[in-house]
Amino acid sequence: MNLKRFFRHALLPPWVARRTFSPAVMRRVEDAVKSSEQTHRGELRVAVEAGLELEQLWRKLSPRARAEEVFSQLRVWDTAENSGVLLYINWADRNIEIVADRGISTRVTQDEWEAICRVIEQSFRAGQFEAGLVEGIVRITSLLTTHFPAASGNVDELSNKPVML
Repeated sequence: MNLKRFFRHALLPPWVARRTFSPAVMRRVEDAVKSSEQTHRGELRVAVEAGLELEQLWRKLSPRARAEEVFSQLRVWDTAENSGVLLYINWADRNIEIVADRGISTRVTQDEWEAICRVIEQSFRAGQFEAGLVEGIVRITSLLTTHFPAASGNVDELSNKPVML
């Protein structure tokens, strides 16, 4: 186990992430997701996690592997067109991951998702957390609108509300 990573997770109280991503910020993120989904047939979920549990650290769970677990737990894969996307933030690791369902991953490359993650991380480093998250949503929206444009009867299949894990 990486001791530096262990202490970073163990000593980070969950309220630190909740202070940064306050209920007001999370409502605005929810509004951004709702607005986004009116322009495409994709389904976008946002999850923020302060830190990992001891067992997860012991297993050396990477931020990417954790994002994939959260993708499954939130059932982001459970959409008619396999068009779910998870934007996952691991606060302790200072890591952002985007996990896309197979319907989208055949059209959008991992490099495109990584570029969005880097933009968000750059904003976070500048202390612009809400702006960075919303900018990430805007960029994800652009890709989803290109590859899954809205159709009549566009159904909202998943909750737009971001989750704090």
